[in-house]
Amino acid sequence: MDKVQIMDHPLIHHKISILRDETTGNKEFRELVDEIAMLMAYEATRDLPLVDKTVKTPCGVANCKTLEGKKLAIVPILRAGLGMSGGILKLIPAAKVGHIGLYRDEETLEPKEYYCKLPDDIANRVVLIPDPMLATGGSASAAISFVKARGAKNIKLICMIAAPQGIERVIKDHPDVSVYIGCVDEKLNEQGYIIPGLGDAGDRIFGTK
Repeated sequence: MDKVQIMDHPLIHHKISILRDETTGNKEFRELVDEIAMLMAYEATRDLPLVDKTVKTPCGVANCKTLEGKKLAIVPILRAGLGMSGGILKLIPAAKVGHIGLYRDEETLEPKEYYCKLPDDIANRVVLIPDPMLATGGSASAAISFVKARGAKNIKLICMIAAPQGIERVIKDHPDVSVYIGCVDEKLNEQGYIIPGLGDAGDRIFGTK
């Protein structure tokens, strides 16, 4: 579990509590997802390497730190992951964005890829994969596999709420991937929803049912 980080920031927990509330409307829900994603990305990028740099200011020369040149990519899992992309882009506006679309095969119940568009240089980037809910872990694990198949090596999964089963599946399938979780909930119900969770994140973000 050393690759799994459960968030302990008070603002993240406060905002997730509002997010869970069934009376929270779509507009506020989207805004909260945006804010939580930004806060979680801040934590997920804490280990980015720095190099020294001198900067000429109006008053002299400052010895500063700047990113070593590591490039980042944001690859949300469609469709709910889109809701988290905006917040992360506010924090890292120079990041490139890819997309992965998955659906569940009705017979095998395994996720199948229907769309995958990634930056050409994905192998040279730190890849952030946002998805609000980590339930069974099947979609997240598949998305990570698809990104790896295209050359990515440094991958971080960012989820607001997770079930224990989902975390277990991802770290079993991808022990090299760092996983950032806002809150760990009790269990999954028979329909695969996280309990107590917050309902269907995609429906609440986009106002659909």
